[in-house]
Amino acid sequence: MLFDLTNKVSLVTGSGSGIGKAIATTFARQGSLVCLLDINEAGGNETLQFLKSENRKVFFYPCDVTQQEQVVAVMNRIATDHGSIDVLVNSAGIAHVGKLETTTEVDFDRLYRVNVKGTYNAMYAAIPHMKKNKKGVILNLASVAASVGLADRFAYSMTKGAVLSMTLSVAKDYVHDGIRCNCVSPGRVHTPFVDGFLKANYPGRETEMYDKLAKTQPIGRMGKPEEIAHLALYLCSDEASFITGTDYPIDGGFLKLNT
Repeated sequence: MLFDLTNKVSLVTGSGSGIGKAIATTFARQGSLVCLLDINEAGGNETLQFLKSENRKVFFYPCDVTQQEQVVAVMNRIATDHGSIDVLVNSAGIAHVGKLETTTEVDFDRLYRVNVKGTYNAMYAAIPHMKKNKKGVILNLASVAASVGLADRFAYSMTKGAVLSMTLSVAKDYVHDGIRCNCVSPGRVHTPFVDGFLKANYPGRETEMYDKLAKTQPIGRMGKPEEIAHLALYLCSDEASFITGTDYPIDGGFLKLNT
């Protein structure tokens, strides 16, 4: 079977909802033992019960990715419980709407702690286990915002640019340890965050504004979490063993076709 993850231990941060949940589900269905990491225990347990109902090999570890000591402890526990850490997907992230002068220091620090430091903490904790086993795959969730300026997304774009550059650095530093590191850059994806954003900011106009946001992508719609998960599956599988240090846009043509 192509893209078989049997006998691999995969960790997915932010797996309580959205893209992280879709990636965890896809990996579990491809045979991986999946460790769900999320600060939201309700969401994490919901994903856990859903995958258990399919008889998948799945475990939930509540974890705040902004706290390095906690992340290291969780990663060490997972390695002890399951024998290895083969795949790490950094999907935990938060968004913010605002340009520089409307981004407060509190907002800036909050985005940095989750999106940048959280990704760093998870890689920092996983790398020693991968080096020990002489193999491993890391996949980070960047964004098209890392490559182009998006209006009113100052802090978010900053964090995703950092994720992209961290990906390239880790790929170069650990290629001789058998560790691959890539990232994907989604365009707009229809997740619970999008629905919540529209409800909060455009009450009564949700459908109108959804259509407007969807049409910013040349393909004419938002992506689906499952579509991001399918690309993640390929990049984390042995079929992608020749790929490292690369960013993969998955954006409905946003970066190349918007002229």
